[in-house]
Amino acid sequence: MESGLINIALYVTYILIGIAIIAVVVLPLIKAMDDPKSLIGTGIGLGILLVVFGISYALAGSEVLPKYADWGVDSGISKFVGGLLLTMYLFLGVAIVGILYTEVSKVLK
Repeated sequence: MESGLINIALYVTYILIGIAIIAVVVLPLIKAMDDPKSLIGTGIGLGILLVVFGISYALAGSEVLPKYADWGVDSGISKFVGGLLLTMYLFLGVAIVGILYTEVSKVLK
């Protein structure tokens, strides 16, 4: 009986997550139709993200340890994950520097 309720709850959760994802994608697009110029900032941000990922992907290594090869990881997956990690590290560093700059500039004013 309990496993049946858990399964139903999981399916309801999956449906609600799907609705939330659709709402997150569709509602901003509907709002952007009122002011198409607002999409310029989004496009620039997405472009910067893609350029940084492209550079990180190019710099990432593609070596695979035997431990991960047993799990089906090949050089392409390794390079993709390495690019994602480098991108995350870069944006994390930029965020930390931005936070430090903001706090130091507040103290000095």
